[in-house]
Amino acid sequence: MLEVQYLIFTVIVLALVFDFINGFHDTANAIATSVSTRALQPNHAIIMAAGLNFLGAMISTGVAKTIGGDIVSSASIVDEKVIIAALFGAIFWNLLTWWLGIPSSSSHALVGGLIGAVLISVGSAGLNWEGIGKIVVSLIMSPVIAILTGIVIMYALFRLFGSYSPHVVNDRFRKMQVLSAATMAFSHGSNDAQKSMGIITLALFSGDFIPEFEVPTYVKVLCAAAMATGTAMGGWRIIKTIGGKIFKLEPISGFAADLNSSVVVFGATLLNLPVSTTHVVSGSIMGVGTAKRVNAVHWGVAQQMVKAWVMTIPITAVMGALSFYAVDFIFD
Repeated sequence: MLEVQYLIFTVIVLALVFDFINGFHDTANAIATSVSTRALQPNHAIIMAAGLNFLGAMISTGVAKTIGGDIVSSASIVDEKVIIAALFGAIFWNLLTWWLGIPSSSSHALVGGLIGAVLISVGSAGLNWEGIGKIVVSLIMSPVIAILTGIVIMYALFRLFGSYSPHVVNDRFRKMQVLSAATMAFSHGSNDAQKSMGIITLALFSGDFIPEFEVPTYVKVLCAAAMATGTAMGGWRIIKTIGGKIFKLEPISGFAADLNSSVVVFGATLLNLPVSTTHVVSGSIMGVGTAKRVNAVHWGVAQQMVKAWVMTIPITAVMGALSFYAVDFIFD
């Protein structure tokens, strides 16, 4: 029993570390556009994003249940060592892509790590392929939807404000970006923090520490606080990539990208679907850039990002599998 408690404690610590890294890795999602257009000072933007990430993380647990219940076929066959291995794989990939300044998906990393660890420990029968399919479709389709709706929103703004001078338009929208950045930060917290909640709850349920798969309040608070703290630490490497290397943003296009991203992400939260806020924000920026001029988007940078996105699940699955061998040896 003492060993099980130690393993559960390790899962909780690693999940909170993952949430913390997710926070500073994905800070760019909420504030890159407003910082790049100078609508907000960086320090003020990060403080605002941290607070709203925390509030967003507290509103629901539907995504947590999807992560914890739809990847594995049964919680009873997943022990703490599997979850620890999955978290190791996801954390390593997040740190590597952060160091390289590549916007990558924490969601993909976690899903990939869990798939690899389960495959190597109990085999393919331990995976809920239908649930994984639903999650993968939501992860793939969300940036595509963000691109398309970003084009529509930007076209609509051009039609509404095209007769005004660029100076007047940008001055007004620079102020409105504060609101759009706030909604994006709240939406980010509402979806991303729940992924660690789902992992911790899965470990507690499989270890018979809770009677049913319901996220305890203390787990919600811990995950929300970990993400908010990570967000407060900033993520400047990726902020530079998202804020300026995909498309040169102006206040009106920054507002459109943030508004579009927050709607797509929060819509996914309401549907209990995990999505990559990194992918959604990047897709939104590509969409609003395309609406202005197709060649205004730096498609070479976008192509590099897409390659990283495609590679994430296979690489983290391998990392999760290798981590399981190490964890199994250590705790055997």
